[in-house]
Amino acid sequence: MFYWLLKYIFMGPILQLMGRPKVEGLENIPSSGPAILAGNHLAVVDSFFLPLVSTRRVTFLAKSEYFTEPGFKGWLKKVFFGGSGQVPIDRTSADAAENALSTAKRLLDEGKLLGIYPEGTRSPDGRLYKGKTGLARMALATGVPVIPIAMVGTNVMNPPGTARWHFSKVTVKIGKPLDFSRFDGMAGNRFIERAVIDEVMYELMQLSGQEYVDIYAASLKDKPAEPPQQPDRIPESAAG
Repeated sequence: MFYWLLKYIFMGPILQLMGRPKVEGLENIPSSGPAILAGNHLAVVDSFFLPLVSTRRVTFLAKSEYFTEPGFKGWLKKVFFGGSGQVPIDRTSADAAENALSTAKRLLDEGKLLGIYPEGTRSPDGRLYKGKTGLARMALATGVPVIPIAMVGTNVMNPPGTARWHFSKVTVKIGKPLDFSRFDGMAGNRFIERAVIDEVMYELMQLSGQEYVDIYAASLKDKPAEPPQQPDRIPESAAG
């Protein structure tokens, strides 16, 4: 109930006013059944604009820290993130990857739309970074389609590292579903997993127009002033 109140009463009107969102390719999200929605990640508001434009509820995997902060402020965060469709994942444990996969399979078995950011964190500079193979493992283990979704302009509306929101045009581009059934029976093969995630990132690059950087975004967390000099290309395995 809280999810729909946020969408239509509390946050939706504000997002509509400030972002004037335009959506392209909405017909690519199936009207029923499970799917993985794989998005680029420019700003915190990405997780609000995708549910805003989707006619179906979207459930995101979120870091458990959003749900475990103590005190009244922590309680408010827990209520907000839980009510807005986010499911906590402990990314610090030794079994983090397996726990995330189990949670994803459960949600997809229930026929839900699962939102995932394959970069693993927000882009530090607006470029598109190397995808992590967790999404590939989920897709191969469940056989559900992966739908690439590119956010454009959210980092202008909500600059990274700030809580400020500005009036700025936001576009949500939804690509055609990617079918990886040709890899049936190959789950667990790290070369296949890398090929799958590279194909997803290639589609995101095409949709978003972002420059691609072939390293993980998290590797820049401690070096924001030293962006890597990498070619803006996807490994050949993705383009094939």
